[in-house]
Amino acid sequence: MTDPVYSPAAGGAPPSMGASPVGATAGTTPPAEPLHGAHDTYPKGEIGSIGALISDIATDMSTLVRQELELAKAEAKESATQAGKGAGMLAGAGVAAHVMAIFATAFLMFVLAELFDSLIWAALVVTLLWAVAAATLAVLGRNQLKRVRGLPQTTETVKAVPDAISRDEDRA
Repeated sequence: MTDPVYSPAAGGAPPSMGASPVGATAGTTPPAEPLHGAHDTYPKGEIGSIGALISDIATDMSTLVRQELELAKAEAKESATQAGKGAGMLAGAGVAAHVMAIFATAFLMFVLAELFDSLIWAALVVTLLWAVAAATLAVLGRNQLKRVRGLPQTTETVKAVPDAISRDEDRA
């Protein structure tokens, strides 16, 4: 099979531009694939007016932006749904861990009761262990909160805004 001859008069495309004889008559460009939306498909070289072309471009851009926004909304909704499910599962895990801590505490209390031969002393020891854990976490948390510096860069830039505005007014 021979390559079709490029003929600008016949509306053909040179072989280097990717024209394919598949589904098209030799020496002609296959018709443009229609796009669903506001875009009008013009055969090669046939444009009604520049205004019509610019109008079609603007409409196509509007359609593209609208479709991208719809895609972003759909993806955000799907991500939010997945995040909600994940957060619910983490909350359930927290509740389960809390219940586990309660039963582990009860288990430790009963083990100590067997060793001490007294449930009261075992309960006191477990209570003191929890008191030490709570006090340790409270001290560590307080120290961590003391290290919080807030928004130092934002504070500095906000303080500079009135100076910047007054300098601009002095120039005017």
